[in-house]
Amino acid sequence: MMGRRGAAAILAVAVGVAVGSVAGCAGRVHAAAGTTVTFDFGGRQREYIVHPPAHPADGPLPVVLAFHGGGGTAPQMERETGFDRLSDDAGFIAVYPAGYERSWSDSRGADTKAGAAGVDDVGFVSAIIDRLVADNHADPARIFATGMSNGAIFTEDLGCRLGGRITAIAPVAGELSQPAAATCQPPQPVSVLEIHGTDDPIVPYAGGPVRITSNGHGGPGAVPVSSVADTQRQWLSVDGCTAPAAVDTLPDTAHDGTTVTVSVTGGCRDGSQVQLYSVAGGGHTWPDGTQYLPQAIVGKVTRQFGASAVIWQFFSTLHR
Repeated sequence: MMGRRGAAAILAVAVGVAVGSVAGCAGRVHAAAGTTVTFDFGGRQREYIVHPPAHPADGPLPVVLAFHGGGGTAPQMERETGFDRLSDDAGFIAVYPAGYERSWSDSRGADTKAGAAGVDDVGFVSAIIDRLVADNHADPARIFATGMSNGAIFTEDLGCRLGGRITAIAPVAGELSQPAAATCQPPQPVSVLEIHGTDDPIVPYAGGPVRITSNGHGGPGAVPVSSVADTQRQWLSVDGCTAPAAVDTLPDTAHDGTTVTVSVTGGCRDGSQVQLYSVAGGGHTWPDGTQYLPQAIVGKVTRQFGASAVIWQFFSTLHR
């Protein structure tokens, strides 16, 4: 019979499947969905998948960087989020970077494999942006980032540490790590759309250590994340928001036991804004995505809205 540690380790890998179910010479491999670009960064071969829109508009194109969860992969993120279809419909470049040993260095240090190895993932992302601008006609004023779980916590970190290059972020099931929160001073405002389930059993809505980490052999981490409320307060402060939040509840169209409260705060510097989709009863999941493990393990997938469509709708209104 499998022990608790072994079961937790399997769960850690499975959680990453939730959303998947300066550089040297680069290589390109064409896949059915997108093109895999490989290049040397920091003494390691790194890669990302790039999906240009089927019918691009004239002029520079917006970019959505989508970061997989811990234990996940770039092809899984591409397959499960549906951003390729949105890319073709809306005309943005969809990009899926691959983490070091399926993880991201998200300011939680040795809690992730990438953090333990000292990987410069912020530099890696900056190098990807350089390549997209040079090779794919990307618009440097419309670079957006989203992610799930470890990828979401990393997305928050990117907002703090690469805020001069990234216009907006949309983390799903991942708050600011407390080390990142302590030093978060981006040079420009960063718009934020946060999506999180109140019943998330992996990355707690109320904050604290992440309960399954890529470098913890399936066990909890040592470095806490901020609560959703504290993360929201941090970004409201960073962006200099002064208007009161407009709060509403989405209609219950799915009848799935979840309720979605939407908070939108404007009146922020340079036209930035901060939003929160709080999913009462939602788990460690991508809204309207796959129920990749039983609800008893990861919680419920809400069907009240689709995360990918809402994220692109948010990004599409923004320009630096």
